[in-house]
Amino acid sequence: MSAEVQKGELRAALAPGTAVGVSEAMIHDLVHAFYARVRSDDVIGPVFERAVGDWGAHLAKLCDFWSSVLLMSGRFKGTPMATHALLPDIQPHHFARWLALFQDTVRSRCPAPAAALFIAKAEVIGQSLQLGIAASRGNSRPGHRSAKRAHRESPPDDPAPRPQ
Repeated sequence: MSAEVQKGELRAALAPGTAVGVSEAMIHDLVHAFYARVRSDDVIGPVFERAVGDWGAHLAKLCDFWSSVLLMSGRFKGTPMATHALLPDIQPHHFARWLALFQDTVRSRCPAPAAALFIAKAEVIGQSLQLGIAASRGNSRPGHRSAKRAHRESPPDDPAPRPQ
């Protein structure tokens, strides 16, 4: 057995999706069904339509992304943070809508253990993207004051005078 075959088998055994039955076919089905819903959604559909020029290429890239995340295939080559940060239309309510549609689609198409894994990963990825976008726009966390500003505006916990 070659080193490459052994490496591939080890990667498959360690991939989080393997244990819950995620397959390339499941990823393909989910990505295509989900983004069909996204495109027809009144809230996020227009944002995606403005941002995505070639839906075939975009769907293939998203299949590669989820394959890399859940099956450790290593196929995805991209910079999602930079790509999303360049889109001025994206706001926190878009992420909430994206996640709600994703959860509903996943639950309707995947067995419960696989659905739970997809959703957990999507929640972390969505939060990470929101934080990165907020930082790139000079904000603290979406919907939150910066820690520095909150510290300046909050009264001290101990009202006793401090020695100078």
